[in-house]
Amino acid sequence: MSINKVILVGHVGKDPVVRYIDKGVAVASFSLATSESYTNKQGETVTLTEWHNIVLWRALAEVAEKTVKKGTQVYIVGKIKTRSYVDKDGINKYITEILGDTMLVLEKKQTSTGYQTESVKGENAVNEPAETYKMQTDDFHSAPGQEEDDLPF
Repeated sequence: MSINKVILVGHVGKDPVVRYIDKGVAVASFSLATSESYTNKQGETVTLTEWHNIVLWRALAEVAEKTVKKGTQVYIVGKIKTRSYVDKDGINKYITEILGDTMLVLEKKQTSTGYQTESVKGENAVNEPAETYKMQTDDFHSAPGQEEDDLPF
């Protein structure tokens, strides 16, 4: 058995580029930045940013075209895919992408009940009613007696 699953939360680097291929199938691509910080021996905070190439297909791509812009924070679930091609000079090139099958737009729009988000899954994606999203700082700390590795994410 093997598993190829990726979960990312980050900020979009550029507006999605959406192309329509055979029979009007939409394909969206954009870069996503994820960052982590640590304090080095000198007491300075160091932030490392990793850039990911995101690819969304069909209705999910169409939703991204309408709702995702540079700077938008998104939650992406998908799988890693590496493909290769030969450039104009005959050199083999490789690109690693995340093929997203679920996207959650984490907007900071304040509503009367909290923060608004939009969740979209798979090929038959539709705009669902916005869910309420409130993040508490305690959400990321384990309960007494629970180890960090026991957390569901």
